Amino acid sequence: MGLDPGKEEQNAALQKMRKRVIETIGRNMDLYGISLSTGHLYGLLYFADKPMTLDEMGSEMKMSKTSMSTGVRTLLDLKMVNKVWEKGSRKDLYEVEYDWYQTFTDFFDIKWRKSVETNILILRKSMEEINKLEKEYAEDPEMVDLLHKDKAKLRDAYAYYQWLDRLIDTFENGDIYKLVPKELPDEI
Repeated sequence: MGLDPGKEEQNAALQKMRKRVIETIGRNMDLYGISLSTGHLYGLLYFADKPMTLDEMGSEMKMSKTSMSTGVRTLLDLKMVNKVWEKGSRKDLYEVEYDWYQTFTDFFDIKWRKSVETNILILRKSMEEINKLEKEYAEDPEMVDLLHKDKAKLRDAYAYYQWLDRLIDTFENGDIYKLVPKELPDEI
């Protein structure tokens, strides 16, 4: 016994809308360095009425369990998806983190903090090397001039990364929302 024609039409319209949003989410995930298929997976979970297993996701998306596992692992690492427990189920279940503000904050913190720390470390090491070279080439005015110019560039870069580190802190501790409050839209 199938759906009556009116319900079938409503369901088709709903699925078309969801597919359009899922496709857009998938394309936008590229900004985060996430593959299109993993973005589609996130979109699928976003509209799911309940947590899903890898098998259910694979069946819905026509992808292998391995591909689903890789995509889910990426989303878990970025805190965009949560593993949930359901009484009576022996399989792992997954659902999205619906708080997009928190998702962005976590993503920004995870990705940018690592990058900032790496860059600060490299800049400090490079500054130490310049200081040694300044002593070594103290009698060579041309080299000393080049080293001073590079030192100024490294200081500017270091100041930027310290600023970025403080910006990341505002995301991590929630102060960003004092500067740019979360607001509900009037209408869309």
